[in-house]
Amino acid sequence: MRRRSFLRTASAATIGGFAVRGFSNPLLTPLLNRSTDDRVLVIVQLYGGNDGLNTVIPLDQYGVLSTVRGNVLIPESAVLDLPGADGTGLHPSMGGMRELWQNGKLSIVQGVGYPDPDFSHFRSTDIWETGADSDELLASGWTGRYLHFEYPNFPNGYPNATMPDPLAIRIGGPISIGLQHQGVSMGASIYNTEDSLNLTGNLFNDPVTADCMGSKLDFVRTVQRQADLYGDVIQAAAQPGCNLSTLYPTGEEPGAKLANALKIVAQLICGGLKTRIYWVGIDGFDTHAQQVVAGNTTTGTHANLLRGLSDSIHAFQNDLELLGIDDRVIGMTFSEFGRRIKSNASIGTDHGTAAPLFLFGTHVVPGMLGTNPDIPANTTYETNLPMQYDFRSVYASVLKDWFCLEASEVDGVMLDTYQTLALVDPAGCLGTSVREANQAAGTSLLDVFPNPFTDLLNLRFEASGDRTLVQLYGENGQLVRTLQNGPLARGEHRMRTDLSDLPAGAYYCRVQNGMQQQVKAIIKMR
Repeated sequence: MRRRSFLRTASAATIGGFAVRGFSNPLLTPLLNRSTDDRVLVIVQLYGGNDGLNTVIPLDQYGVLSTVRGNVLIPESAVLDLPGADGTGLHPSMGGMRELWQNGKLSIVQGVGYPDPDFSHFRSTDIWETGADSDELLASGWTGRYLHFEYPNFPNGYPNATMPDPLAIRIGGPISIGLQHQGVSMGASIYNTEDSLNLTGNLFNDPVTADCMGSKLDFVRTVQRQADLYGDVIQAAAQPGCNLSTLYPTGEEPGAKLANALKIVAQLICGGLKTRIYWVGIDGFDTHAQQVVAGNTTTGTHANLLRGLSDSIHAFQNDLELLGIDDRVIGMTFSEFGRRIKSNASIGTDHGTAAPLFLFGTHVVPGMLGTNPDIPANTTYETNLPMQYDFRSVYASVLKDWFCLEASEVDGVMLDTYQTLALVDPAGCLGTSVREANQAAGTSLLDVFPNPFTDLLNLRFEASGDRTLVQLYGENGQLVRTLQNGPLARGEHRMRTDLSDLPAGAYYCRVQNGMQQQVKAIIKMR
């Protein structure tokens, strides 16, 4: 069976220039009857490492900056002022985000980073997406862990009446580690690809063989059927008239691709999807050379990138407001690192450390958190900006005040305790009954209790009548213990195991029956 591409928990129908597969499905829940109080987080990833000093410009440090990065520095007279933030301004291309600031819908967090920073694009991106320390590897992303907390039975029994839609949607790229949980993609991908198979319509329903090849084929079909169902609901949600803003960049304008992705996000939220997280991105921020045009530093690559980012976010917020759904949505930007204080001889900047981060929306706490960085007079090429706020504090704050998790639940998702920040208005949090329904949705193959536990852990799991595997993993994805590996009679089984020898911390218990598996997060207390 030849396929041009394979969509991992994804489906493709055409909306806004992206391909998303979809077919009519009589099981679809009528979108217009769905709840409209679900909270949504939109993540905007700036690939390459954004130059924070030319984005949020510390005017009170301008004299020192002019001596160490004069060939890329924005003229002081061109910097956009931020009323109420004396000594700080925005790049002149960011008029759209300045307007959000003036309207009380923009928050700037200064100096966001992490201890012992890594200057590799790949490794630092992994750290930001997983919430790991610089010296640890995690097998799940921070949003993947949150979605697992909210919908612990996923993907078994999904879609269902409680959650008929993708938990998360990545637009314009594949599902990365940020939206994964222990090897399971917690979202769907809308990507430019073609998919000629219609497994929902049972075009391929011939029986599979009983060998390993057959079981793998059956698994692929199962995943694709679920993907096609999600393609149906995505296509159904793409209602005409669900984009009202005329401000989106188009054609050859900077940021048109990002604008198109955000336009799709607005369209799908307006169309009724209960999807919690949307993930979009804009690349090109690795500005080692020709970051600006020599002699006119307000123009060039970085200026175009920031204009595209600013105009797209401004248009998206305008669209949400015109559609009357802005109360449900906040957004957040991040990049894997900032750039060096001192520019290089190629009219660019090299990999650095901390940089500003933006949150936007009706419910963000407006203003600037933190202070302008202090630029040393003796700055050299090796001098970097100090971290003011750990990026995981930003994540923890979003989980606590936007997604309404209790402090202990935030710690469980983040795998540690991080101070929270006043970034989002916490009013109107999700009702307990809604969360209970979410956590009961789908098919439960595994229950673990008590959770948290100290020494003894009880397990209840379903066996298929064949080989059943039950394993315990550490938070970094390493196998800690195999509790069962062999044939068991079909039906419910219970097990009690002594884990008193394990150190306190976060673990995952996993059960697998053939190609069907489920993972549950557990916490061991001292």
